[in-house]
Amino acid sequence: MRIATFNVNGVNGRLPVLLRWLEETRPDVVCLQELKAPQERFPAEAIERAGYGAIWAGQKSWNGVAMLARGAEPVEIRRGLPGDTEDLQSRYLEAAVEGVLVACLYAPNGNPAPGPKFDYKLAWLARLNRRAAELVKTCTPAVLAGDFNIIPTELDAYKPERWVDDALFRPESRAAFEALLDQGWRDALRSLHPAERIFTFWDYFRNAFPRDAGLRIDHLLLSPTLSSRLVAAGVDRHVRGWAKTSDHAPVWVELEKAGEGG
Repeated sequence: MRIATFNVNGVNGRLPVLLRWLEETRPDVVCLQELKAPQERFPAEAIERAGYGAIWAGQKSWNGVAMLARGAEPVEIRRGLPGDTEDLQSRYLEAAVEGVLVACLYAPNGNPAPGPKFDYKLAWLARLNRRAAELVKTCTPAVLAGDFNIIPTELDAYKPERWVDDALFRPESRAAFEALLDQGWRDALRSLHPAERIFTFWDYFRNAFPRDAGLRIDHLLLSPTLSSRLVAAGVDRHVRGWAKTSDHAPVWVELEKAGEGG
């Protein structure tokens, strides 16, 4: 079972890239972020023709998340993180696919920090932490997948010293990520590639991709009851080199089907 996450940076503008990648890799579940499209403008028909059922929470501007399932319909469980009824930003979806609860998330950027946007980021991450703790407590096989907008360690940035004051790398953001790991969630990519410099995002400016001046901010975290099924994890880095592509590359995990293995 392959589960992938992809900050598509505009689902309509990047639709040819998305469809090409889906045809090439055929993931079973896909979490998309930064749709940049209101609810009625999600390209559901094109996604369906590609062989995927979908649920989505659209929104103008920079937000919006979606989940695709190959040959199936994701069974929606939750739309939006609990804990703040006044938060109307489309950043979180939960659905069940093949016995796994998949949470698609798009965490706030938080810049400039300090400031109100950073305060919102930390409050949102605290709510995510509480929801994640509930999933661990109930022994739910789950994946937290998406753009966390967090650089967890110095290994995850091309030149970490340049990010010291950025919301993505501030101690408070990194502590929120570490708190999830302390609950028992497994950082799939890093756990299988502990010493490699692997990036998932390269800015459009300053020739960042050819120089490999990137960041690792897109993550898939596996719950304790799911982590033993991890077989492989990687980044489809080549997609970042396609024409008119996103500034992120897709990230994926491969899981054994339930009942397989030892």
